[in-house]
Amino acid sequence: MTSNMIDKKLLIDLTEEYLKDSSNYLVDLTLGADNSITIEIDNNQGVDISDCVVLSRHLESKLDRDKEDFELTVTSAGLTSPLKTARQYKKYEGKEVEVLSRTGQKMSGLLKSSDADGFTITITKKVKPEGAKRKTEVEEEIRFGYNEVKHTKYLIRFK
Repeated sequence: MTSNMIDKKLLIDLTEEYLKDSSNYLVDLTLGADNSITIEIDNNQGVDISDCVVLSRHLESKLDRDKEDFELTVTSAGLTSPLKTARQYKKYEGKEVEVLSRTGQKMSGLLKSSDADGFTITITKKVKPEGAKRKTEVEEEIRFGYNEVKHTKYLIRFK
């Protein structure tokens, strides 16, 4: 029994080609067993459900179901999904994020800046200066390379 696997690179190219003139961008594309395709898109304003539908239809028109059967899901990057692209980091600058480093350290802070190689967060910690009676808050900037973190998530705080 031969099953035709859909070419992942082709899917990425089709998606990026289609999105290139829109405010949406590709965050992640996973190709599972039995050609189940999940495409995650995002944009700076938040993805409209109709954007997902239109992209899904476009891709279906480019793929041949007679050659390979597939299941396609186009979804928006959720607020609780880890950030996956430099463009998403840019979107969340100035917002609070939670970072889990590869060394297992978890911290939350303000996403101060990001670039092609990594990002900087500002954390606030309480320290007790020598001779002082009470702790004071001190801000510290920590720089991470993207490869140094397991994940970074937007931190939703309900006040």
